[in-house]
Amino acid sequence: MPQQPQWKMALDVERCIGCHACSVACKVENQVPLGSFRTKVYYWDHGSYPQVKRDFLPALCMQCEDAPCLKACKSGALSRGADGIVRIAQHACDSHGACEKACPYGAISCQPGQIADKCDFCSHRLDVGMEPACVETCPAEVFHFGDARDPDSAYSRFMARRGHETAVLKADKGTRPAVAYRGHRVEMEAKIPEGRNHEGWSYEIETWPSLDAHFPPQRRVHWARVEPGQNITEYRPEAQGGAA
Repeated sequence: MPQQPQWKMALDVERCIGCHACSVACKVENQVPLGSFRTKVYYWDHGSYPQVKRDFLPALCMQCEDAPCLKACKSGALSRGADGIVRIAQHACDSHGACEKACPYGAISCQPGQIADKCDFCSHRLDVGMEPACVETCPAEVFHFGDARDPDSAYSRFMARRGHETAVLKADKGTRPAVAYRGHRVEMEAKIPEGRNHEGWSYEIETWPSLDAHFPPQRRVHWARVEPGQNITEYRPEAQGGAA
């Protein structure tokens, strides 16, 4: 009987160009709900002219061996397979959001009244011998994915060459992630929110030069009433649906 694969991933973030191809491919492939992310790329601008640098950090589910989300889920919707992937049984989800609050990586979205959603390494693609969408789409070859038990897998080959240079995110949480990173700045771990999903409405442009995981609130639109062929005749900031 063939041995069960042990799926793992390593990211060489020194190659990341911040193109968001992984985020977009993930949303399209998995029909991720509007306002949620399974994968998101974070930025950090630092240094002073002329020594200025922008670092990138793609974040996704870490498929933790000691997964806080699994412990927090009371409905039994979350489980960790023999292949190492943490998956959600949609029929069992109670939509209470305890899993989202427990995740230190911002990897789960459980909006009120909706079924929880998270990365599962594109399990439906693995079932037919394909790679996760983010891995296949990345133009910079940042993602190295494969069976850790297969010495010839892309993951195993990368770890054989670069494994001593890798580290997991937020190691102090003790979750034992299946995703490792090479070349990431530890300071950027502060960018990843805890207890809530990645911000859905913003590419966090407002915080590129900072390490703040909490972004400014979304700006409200103020409407002005305009008469055809005339200048503005009435301005009412409190109106949220005035005619144009």
